[in-house]
Amino acid sequence: MRTEQRKWTKDAGWSGGGPSLPQADLALVFGAVDLLRKPEVFKELKGFHPEARLLMCSTAGEIHGVEVSDGALSYTAVKFDSTKLEFAAVDIAAADDSLEAGKKLSAALPKNGLVHAMVFSDGLKVNGTPLVEGLLQELRPLNVSVTGGLVGDGGAFKETVIGLDEQPRSGRIVLIGFYGPKLRVGYGSMGGWDPFGLDRKITRSRANILYELDGKPALKLYKEYLGDQAKDLPGSGLLFPLSLRLNQDGEGEVEVVRTLLAVNEADQSLTFAGDMPEGATVKLMKANFDRLIDGAGGAATMSLTGLQSEKPELAILISCIGRKLVLKERIEEETEAVRSIIGDQAAMAGFYSYGEICPVTPLEKQCRLHNQTMTITVFKEV
Repeated sequence: MRTEQRKWTKDAGWSGGGPSLPQADLALVFGAVDLLRKPEVFKELKGFHPEARLLMCSTAGEIHGVEVSDGALSYTAVKFDSTKLEFAAVDIAAADDSLEAGKKLSAALPKNGLVHAMVFSDGLKVNGTPLVEGLLQELRPLNVSVTGGLVGDGGAFKETVIGLDEQPRSGRIVLIGFYGPKLRVGYGSMGGWDPFGLDRKITRSRANILYELDGKPALKLYKEYLGDQAKDLPGSGLLFPLSLRLNQDGEGEVEVVRTLLAVNEADQSLTFAGDMPEGATVKLMKANFDRLIDGAGGAATMSLTGLQSEKPELAILISCIGRKLVLKERIEEETEAVRSIIGDQAAMAGFYSYGEICPVTPLEKQCRLHNQTMTITVFKEV
């Protein structure tokens, strides 16, 4: 596997971060919505490696090496030695279509020799929980791992865009299949948030919309916890995610984190990035700076488990916008923590997201939707 990296900023234009490739199989671009919407940007990016499949994703912040930027473009071209790629893409109009979208995507991928799948989804029109379930209906019997994330739009939450060999647009989901016996894939996902307050039971909800906790209006209760910061909702909600305890089939409870996306004053509801099932227990969480950074390093350590002592050649980092808002000027400490674990030999790129998709542990295949985590997928050809 060989990689080439470039980065564009408004002040410096393009700068290179790796050797030039004569040919590439895949070009990954992570950038701001307003840049990706420009036809001239698409034309320029496609011109770097016309033969490569070009995947462009909007972000809530770009990761390029250990650098974290806003309003930039991160370009990573990859040439695999023996790994083959297949692609599937669908459009989605509303969150209620998420399950069917996941089914269509996974059904469209050839199954013979499939090692791993990576999904990049619109971040606002999708409910990540049924999207994952739809993907797994086809992939779970094959014991194929899935990672990925919901793309972002800074802190605006207005429009996210994705493009596969085309001008990026809203409502797009792309699934990449990786094939071949010589590819090793590892993954890890960790948070680092501290729970506080009382356990609360979800007493009324529908899909990813939460109406009542302990029989009380969810938004009212949430505002009581936030105090003065409630006036800045929904943005301030990113600083106070909910820990959600779910029953995992035959394996007891598993804990995931859910990020707030929207509030509705009329019905006092909260909309989250994934399902909030009735009867589940939730607890409010708050930031612990050092634990967030340690969580990023922990995710990197977890990801190396799947490489069987090999060093990664490529690492895709998908971290949550909430972490970026909390860490602020310390944000690059989490990417530096990842670099210290995976090593300088790996090309590293990624984005800040509205949701992350990854198995809970590095030894299982069944993925889940996460929020407020650093999620890492690493690749190595042997």
